[in-house]
Amino acid sequence: MDQQIRSITRRNVIKSATLAAAAIVVPSAVHAAGSDVLRIGVVGVGRRGRGAVDDCLKSAPNLQLVAIGDLFKENLDGACNDFKKLGDKFKVTPEKCFAGFDAYQKVIHADIDAVLLTAPPGFRPLHLKAAIEAGKHVFMEKPVAVDPAGVRSIIASAELAQQKKLSIVAGTQRRHENPYMAVMQRIHEGQIGQLVAAEAYWQGDYGYYPAVFKKPEWSDMEWQIRNWNYFTWLSGDHIVEQHVHNLDVIHWAFQTTPVKCMANGSRSVRTGPEFGHTYDNFNVTYEFPNGAFCLSMCRQMSGTAGRVSEKIHGTKGQAGSGWIGGQNSWQYEGAHVNPYVQEHTNLMESIRGGKYWNEGKQIALSTMMAIMGRMSAYTGREISWDWAMKASKLDLTPQKYEFGPLPAPPVAVPGQTKLV
Repeated sequence: MDQQIRSITRRNVIKSATLAAAAIVVPSAVHAAGSDVLRIGVVGVGRRGRGAVDDCLKSAPNLQLVAIGDLFKENLDGACNDFKKLGDKFKVTPEKCFAGFDAYQKVIHADIDAVLLTAPPGFRPLHLKAAIEAGKHVFMEKPVAVDPAGVRSIIASAELAQQKKLSIVAGTQRRHENPYMAVMQRIHEGQIGQLVAAEAYWQGDYGYYPAVFKKPEWSDMEWQIRNWNYFTWLSGDHIVEQHVHNLDVIHWAFQTTPVKCMANGSRSVRTGPEFGHTYDNFNVTYEFPNGAFCLSMCRQMSGTAGRVSEKIHGTKGQAGSGWIGGQNSWQYEGAHVNPYVQEHTNLMESIRGGKYWNEGKQIALSTMMAIMGRMSAYTGREISWDWAMKASKLDLTPQKYEFGPLPAPPVAVPGQTKLV
């Protein structure tokens, strides 16, 4: 473990970032259009980070992984062993393997063209801000924040990326998947009429990310990061971390954000301390500006019926991934590509072609839909979009990033938990 871990807070980083941005007169992209090899770095080499690297290096020719970073050295060692299968695409030397809370800074400044940001979501605003200020193109996993303060930070970074002609692609692979893209074009052309309702589901289990029991030698901070799915400051709870995929599809279909929401949720099955303080189910109703509404349901419980899908209802029919029913019935019959790879292909082509691709704001707004649903469920309050975006002071960032005491919040109780 890096013994010179720096204590960092989001507030300090934002302050220094503002000063740095003010010094930029003529922003420009790092990699000139038409250049040959693109040098890639990755921050966060757990399960998703390793998958993102694999997808990225399959996405285009002449890519090399040259720097990796993670809080934990054993993750770096395991990743390096896995990445040996990449052959000559793996160019990481021991000097370009960085551990510690400041590893993201070292990767970003390691002579790379693009960085993959795949650490737990609570770190995303901090990491994106640093990457964009350093002039790097970015792939970032979803969700991109866990609270309104983080959403505002992501939007600010996306606006700076636009000024600097930097690409940001998010891990919302449905937006790069042919059946979804084809049906969305038809929805936006009016083939199902005016949108009146929608359904969004992620009903299932989460057994592939088992809870991590605390070891005596771990501090609170270390355990929570190792068990990040079950602490809201790191994951946003599963409505944010996982269900954001489905809510992003609803945002995409309606081409606007909801005006308000009301939600229920509870911790019914996963009650042990190893599950932190998160819920295992949420039900949310979102209302859109024209009076249309969306029923959102997500659940992580074993032995229950599963459903992961979206359905859009209009005055002339319904639509889902690759199909339309009603007056203009249609079924997608075109080509299929791997959307997990295609999102990286789009990023690399945008860098090489100079036509920059910026998904930062759209995924920030989709993430905010999920966050306001969680806030409503935790507090039992109806929440308006304007209040959440402009007035909420909720910022779940710990006071400092260092191993040590960090008491876990209590499980939220609707009607008692305060709305911040």
